[in-house]
Amino acid sequence: MRSLFLVASTVAVLLVLSGHVPATSAQVLTPAALSVAQIESMLEPRVGDHPGLGIVVGLIDPAGKRTIVSAGSAGTRPGRALDANTVFEIGSISKVFTSTLLADMVRRGEVSLDDPVAKLLPASVRVPARDGRDITLLSLATHTSGLPRMPDNLPMKDPENPYADYTVEQLYQFLGTCQLGRAVGESYEYSNLGAGLLGHALALKLGTTYEAALIERVLGPLAMKDTRIVLTPEMKARTAVGHTVNGYETANWDLPALAGAGAIRSTVSDMLTFLAANLGAGPAALQADFEQTQVPRHDTGKTPGKIGLGWHIRSGKDVEVIWHNGGTGGSHSFAGFDRKRRVAVVVLHNSAANIDDIGFHLLDPQFPLTPVKPPAKPRTEIRVDTAALEHYVGQYALGPAFVLAITREGDRLFLQATGQPRFQIFAETETRFFLKMVDAQLTFVKDASGKATEVILNQNGMDQTAKRK
Repeated sequence: MRSLFLVASTVAVLLVLSGHVPATSAQVLTPAALSVAQIESMLEPRVGDHPGLGIVVGLIDPAGKRTIVSAGSAGTRPGRALDANTVFEIGSISKVFTSTLLADMVRRGEVSLDDPVAKLLPASVRVPARDGRDITLLSLATHTSGLPRMPDNLPMKDPENPYADYTVEQLYQFLGTCQLGRAVGESYEYSNLGAGLLGHALALKLGTTYEAALIERVLGPLAMKDTRIVLTPEMKARTAVGHTVNGYETANWDLPALAGAGAIRSTVSDMLTFLAANLGAGPAALQADFEQTQVPRHDTGKTPGKIGLGWHIRSGKDVEVIWHNGGTGGSHSFAGFDRKRRVAVVVLHNSAANIDDIGFHLLDPQFPLTPVKPPAKPRTEIRVDTAALEHYVGQYALGPAFVLAITREGDRLFLQATGQPRFQIFAETETRFFLKMVDAQLTFVKDASGKATEVILNQNGMDQTAKRK
């Protein structure tokens, strides 16, 4: 989910599921076999000497003991300590909470997994179907509904907070025009849209908001007081400052219409409570719900890999890791556990950089850590005279159907690639500009009059020249 233009977009794809196929092994260690110093050595390269990046890791060993390890900071703003009570965006891990709510409602007889989601929505809403099969609650929870990853009518008014302006009315509008690409239940395709729709539908059935339903049914019984969507002022003060993959501060995300897909914020302490409950240490009334979410329901098409209700399940010779990750524009998270060995790991990072390998490695050391370079320090931004900026305004063609449009608003310059959102670009020199949401730079080439004749795009170590049209 995380490349910008030419490839994809951090903001255009949202909360991507990613991961690797773990190696199997004859000997499996537990998190307790690693010292705090060893875990710190894994974390420190991810934060380097960047002043605002931080990672907090929480582990549960077979005896139920919790260990917290951290590196870096929660941000450069005053008053933000980095510890087990630091609040992070958990992104797509929210989907597991949505599925837990679903399991709870099934146990109470309020809904059935085979219920069409249309049954829970207003009668005026048209929900797509195919080959005589309706989209069911089960298909939404297992990403087999046939719905696409994202709706195509996102307004994208603010690339740093892309879902804030998406409304329920727009969601219903999209459903009314959507054509399913395959039959319901046929195959797995990860869908943020589907998970968001599921959370919305369950809340409608209960006559409340998604967050209120979670608090009543899941968060309240587990005493998870620091897991919320709407934060109190005190929680806001403990919230880690998010950073793009390039290390620039960025806004938190709001998902009012698709909250069930990725709107939750939490702490390592609360997430360990949730994982402990999934291992069987929670309230007895919820144990059946957790167990139902962990039952394999469908193949994901990845080897090895199945999906339960929300949770992904990766089985090897000696290990079965039940897991999910999450990512927003400024955070990445991982939560996983092994019921047989009774171990669990949560990793929360206030950067969009991927840290899944740390979570998998802590659950199974045979799973390799990804070699990483320390994060680069943010580039220094300078001011460029508006007269010079005006010389860059125009259309630059990278190909017959792919254009980079440069526009100006006052002393700010913007870039918009064909079919993608508009992003501000920032001057490093008078001719060289950079993006904060992705590792890409633009260098303008000028003629004798100062007018740009072409722009060189550097991304992923490649230079591509776009001529002014």
